[in-house]
Amino acid sequence: MQKSAVFQGAGVLLRDSGKLPAELKAEVCTPGGTTIHGIHALEKEGFRAATMGAVEAATERARDLGKK
Repeated sequence: MQKSAVFQGAGVLLRDSGKLPAELKAEVCTPGGTTIHGIHALEKEGFRAATMGAVEAATERARDLGKK
């Protein structure tokens, strides 16, 4: 399976489920399991903020390029 298909599937699931991202995360993470430990490490290092910053920077750059 291609990575883009995984992200598209996750996006569709998020959109169509009506659930919050945290709810979906709780459904796939076993307490004390490997996935939640990995997510904890990402969140501890500011992954969420870095991801949002990257999306904002890319969006702003796209707007700038569109004006030219």
